[in-house]
Amino acid sequence: MCGLTGFWSFGGSTEETARDRVKAMAGRILHRGPDDAGVWLDANSGIALGHRRLAVVDLSPAGHQPMVSSGGRFVLVFNGELYNHLALRQELAATGADPAWRGHSDTETLLACIEAWGVEATLKRSVGMFAVALWDQERRCLILARDRAGEKPLYYGWQGDTFLFGSELKALRAHPAFNAAVDRGALALYLRHNYIPAPYSIHQGIFKLPPGTWLELRQGQRDLEPRAYWSLAEVAERGASDPFTGSDVEAVDEVARLLGNAVAGQQVADVPLGALLSGGIDSTLITALMQAQSRQPVRTFTIGFDEKAYDEATHARAVAAHLGTQHTELRLSANDALDLIPQLPSMYDEPFADSSQLPTHLVMRLARQHVTVALSGDAGDEFFGGYNRYFLGPRAWRRMGWMPAPARHALGALMTCVPAHTINHWMAPLASRLGVAQLGNKAHKLGRGLRHVGGIDDLYVSLVTEWPDADGIVVDGFIPPNLLDARERWPGLADPVARMMALDGLTYLPDDILVKVDRAAMAVSLETRAPFLDRDVMEFAWRLPLHMKLRDGKGKWILRQLLDRYVPRDLIERPKMGFGIPLDEWLRGPLREWAGDLLAEDRLRREGYLHPEAITRTWNAHLRGQGSFGYRLWSVLMFQAWLAEQT
Repeated sequence: MCGLTGFWSFGGSTEETARDRVKAMAGRILHRGPDDAGVWLDANSGIALGHRRLAVVDLSPAGHQPMVSSGGRFVLVFNGELYNHLALRQELAATGADPAWRGHSDTETLLACIEAWGVEATLKRSVGMFAVALWDQERRCLILARDRAGEKPLYYGWQGDTFLFGSELKALRAHPAFNAAVDRGALALYLRHNYIPAPYSIHQGIFKLPPGTWLELRQGQRDLEPRAYWSLAEVAERGASDPFTGSDVEAVDEVARLLGNAVAGQQVADVPLGALLSGGIDSTLITALMQAQSRQPVRTFTIGFDEKAYDEATHARAVAAHLGTQHTELRLSANDALDLIPQLPSMYDEPFADSSQLPTHLVMRLARQHVTVALSGDAGDEFFGGYNRYFLGPRAWRRMGWMPAPARHALGALMTCVPAHTINHWMAPLASRLGVAQLGNKAHKLGRGLRHVGGIDDLYVSLVTEWPDADGIVVDGFIPPNLLDARERWPGLADPVARMMALDGLTYLPDDILVKVDRAAMAVSLETRAPFLDRDVMEFAWRLPLHMKLRDGKGKWILRQLLDRYVPRDLIERPKMGFGIPLDEWLRGPLREWAGDLLAEDRLRREGYLHPEAITRTWNAHLRGQGSFGYRLWSVLMFQAWLAEQT
């Protein structure tokens, strides 16, 4: 795992100046690679590549980057891991295309494959997580590429006559050409969804390379169009047209084989390795497969909360004891959150408002004290039907969709009037039967959705929306083109639940979940790996019929069946909690003064980015207990905290 950065300047600079600039850019991402640093440049061409290395495979100098290919044509900076790089070496050897290897790093493997097969063919063969910047000295062009799911970040864009790129925005900001203003369209999308979806970033002219794509930049070229080498939308459509036709047992066996292979491949490392264990289905299954493949106890790590309603530590402890792992636990209080909040703007580099970023970073920090690599259960929800909206949304629409729109809107308004904590208290038995934690918050969100929808696709969009009128809250705001508003670009799937899952995989997974995990882990130089994002696992998951994912009113049916082989059902059978924090309560309590300062009307008006009226109404209603708007307010707070750091 590493950090990459660089620039291609057409304005001219001396070799010394170019070297100093790329060193400064790489220095900003020291946390992504504390073990080694490297610079390569061609002053005549104006190209400079910088690298920070976290040594995980081949700790010797043979893994140093930037790395030049054996034939001398290509220069590479690479962030990530290729899990199948040994198989790729065997494939090269079988055709006589393997070079005289200098070491056993996957970086060297990637370069040899590109030299033998070309960029796109190599990307299609590669299994792993990665961001790549490649300079082709023969054709004098720069190539950027990103992994299929979007685990590793890659930003790029023109600033004057300089093309900047890097793993994090802070690296780009270190270059003197960087002068990007806030993109108010991206800000509106951020308020709507709590994250900024690709290809946008918070800055005008700076973009995220979408997952599964690559682009090529030649001299004199300004307009860039990423090209897909793998498409989740196409995988979903192919899976629907060619579904798995075997029995339930055969399906479970195949998931066991593919996921077991992924776990085995992702345990290859020359450094200590462990697992992040929440005690839920996904992380428990990954840990169980790891322990089944290990002769020694696997190191596991979890976070607990003082607030019982959000605490999964007891469950994780029980799972760890059953599996026989070496378990470490840390408890999180409101004071811990207060201490961490000032670090979030720098850690995430642009506004980001998934409040589970707090416990996520703390568990990463805990794990890094003992290991360098940790496997996680991320992406099990998106590919195997884990989110409550996959079954609660359609159920609600079946029962209420027939109602005339005015009646449906009135019902939605009524649902949002009852405080969330009251709903939690009154309907605790129902929540338990549904397998849903914090039913009040979900009822509020559903109620807000019912006030603005005309069909189940509208309901989905409303459920993944926090501020529905976000462009009106942003001064001079607008909503730029994006996937959720362009339904003609949605995957062609007949089942609305399948559409929800595919859209989550295309938006929420790469732009929220994987951003959260990458920044939280890399801030402490921890590499995380997600076996559910293995190419073969993802592609088979989309061939599974929906009834093998959602059954008996619950999600992840097939994963539950597989987990039964390792863990008693009563250890994991409980309402889905997620990895949240008691945000509503904290904003009314220990975070109230901090939040009130950032949300002050005169401050918002003076800064000139947000209209204060709706924000003030929402904040006051939240404080009075007239609604639970913690997640909605958190998006504004994280933008305000980010903005304060920029000035």
